[in-house]
Amino acid sequence: MQNKKTKLIVINAIVAALYVVVTSLTAFMSFGNIQFRIAEMLNHLFAFDRKYGIGVVAGVLLVNSVFMSASGLGWYDLVFGLGHSIVSFAISALIFKSVKDVKTRMFVLAGVFSVMIFLVAIELNLALELPFWLSYGETFFGEIVVLLAGIPLMTALNKAIDLKKLIND
Repeated sequence: MQNKKTKLIVINAIVAALYVVVTSLTAFMSFGNIQFRIAEMLNHLFAFDRKYGIGVVAGVLLVNSVFMSASGLGWYDLVFGLGHSIVSFAISALIFKSVKDVKTRMFVLAGVFSVMIFLVAIELNLALELPFWLSYGETFFGEIVVLLAGIPLMTALNKAIDLKKLIND
């Protein structure tokens, strides 16, 4: 029992670290109203098992904390950016009760995260005084592109590493 808990913690720490590293390497395009946060592809891990959500949320928390002052978004990024991930995962989890196919779940995640990105548009409006609807359109576009591009990548990763089995063995 203790080994399973330790493994879950380690795997989610790795996911969080990957989120931080990928966002750090692509920081130039991971913040602001026009953003393509490549690390968001890790959201698709949730389609394989909800336990991965812990690592992704931890990664978002770390990234938004570290880049808080550099991005000019301050505490807004913690509240709205983190809120976006948590709310999107919660909505996805409810939908997943009736959706069992992993590929369909990834499309659901792409849709939910993209629609819910309005929380980030509110953040950009409050913190940077950017127009809400323009920011929503721009962030929606970036999110949907990244998440749709992530589906074949995560599908290939799952073929190489059984992601469901990895976190449950």
